[in-house]
Amino acid sequence: MKTLETDYLVIGSGAVGMAFVDVMLDETDADFVIVDRHHMPGGHWNDAYPFVRLHQPSAFYGVSSMQLGSDRIDEWGSNKGFFELASGAEVVAYFERVMRERFLGSGRVRYFPLCEVVGEGRFRSLLSGKEIGVDIAKRTVDGTFFNTSVPSTHKRKFAVAEGVACVTPNELPRQVTAHRRFTIVGAGKTAMDACVWLLDNSADPDAINWIVPRDSWLLNRAQTQPSVKFFNEAIGGFAGQLEACANASSVEDLFDRLEASGAMLRIDETRRPSMFHYATISTGEIAQLRRIKNILRQGRVERIDPDSIVFKNGETAPADPSTLYVDCTATAVEFAAERQPIFNGTRITLQSLRSPLLPLSAAIAAYVEAHYESEEEKNRLCKPVILADTPAEFMQSFVGNMANQYAWLQEPALNAWLTENRLDPFGKVVRAADLSEPVKAQIMKRVQDNMMPAVGNLQKLMAA
Repeated sequence: MKTLETDYLVIGSGAVGMAFVDVMLDETDADFVIVDRHHMPGGHWNDAYPFVRLHQPSAFYGVSSMQLGSDRIDEWGSNKGFFELASGAEVVAYFERVMRERFLGSGRVRYFPLCEVVGEGRFRSLLSGKEIGVDIAKRTVDGTFFNTSVPSTHKRKFAVAEGVACVTPNELPRQVTAHRRFTIVGAGKTAMDACVWLLDNSADPDAINWIVPRDSWLLNRAQTQPSVKFFNEAIGGFAGQLEACANASSVEDLFDRLEASGAMLRIDETRRPSMFHYATISTGEIAQLRRIKNILRQGRVERIDPDSIVFKNGETAPADPSTLYVDCTATAVEFAAERQPIFNGTRITLQSLRSPLLPLSAAIAAYVEAHYESEEEKNRLCKPVILADTPAEFMQSFVGNMANQYAWLQEPALNAWLTENRLDPFGKVVRAADLSEPVKAQIMKRVQDNMMPAVGNLQKLMAA
């Protein structure tokens, strides 16, 4: 068996693994072997549906060293007035360019696509079956902790009778013209994307049924814009979040306050959502989704027959046999994944340090790996933060983010590096602002005045 020598064996060439290696190339002289089951870098983006776009602006996604997109402001569509959102094809092309120009061009990265790790220091080609050993001088870096799933790769959890047309969103553009009626199964961002895509392409909203097991709170994209032009929306929005967190008397009251501040949105304002997955959306998309009136809320689907939909709770709903069903039920990440130490002996397990910004989190872990000696110190600066599934878990996530941010502020070099990092959406906004302007100064005062009260109050609510 052939054996390679390297400093780091990196499992996965998705956004997380590549964000880690990118920083390490700048901050160390280490060598890397990257192994991935996909044929191209980019991880789950290789399997994404063709009309997918980033939830967040392209300006703070990807790796630290290379810009994604051109900082263009969209002039039409539901994202009008905001920074561009890269398409899935653009993201895959971006990561392929990072790999080719930045990683392989460095002479310090060897990349093995269509391969899988089969043991400590061993991986196997999925084409030839041959195994290659790796003599690892430092650590194995696992970039697959969240086990990201997309509709085209997940296993369907409901039965579909013969003759019923049921596709993933990947197949929707190819199948859409053969149908006039559609039922979207699932309530997450993928389902929202499918609904908006149909409506943007002139589908009749009355011809769309939407199965929504759980309603979701949604982040307002207006408050995520990484430019000083949006200082009032971005930093002012954060100040509003802190004020809501500092004054809330319950989880329900917290989200009412977050909604009132403009931080949170919901599609149906008459229903209280029970889900929060960080899905980020514009008010333009909300307006499109509200055009759909045929909402089925009987819970999760058990099976689909030609003339009926059977739900797990035993209820049924009538169905048109000519309907095209679109399965959007894949869970993006394992929200319930048990957190573990990021630095543990010979292994680094990349997790969220500032939820939900996973590439930024991986970049921070890389900087800490490069510049700090003891494992205890590294784990003190890199405490995993939960990826929330519910409104209550949002509080845990928010407190975890704030605790990490406070720890980083106490480290001058780390804080200076982070402030300049393009993956930090708010660092560049504050850095470019003239904080002597009265409006901006007042916003910053709101942030400072509410920082500690927000954390303290959330901890009290969590304990209760």
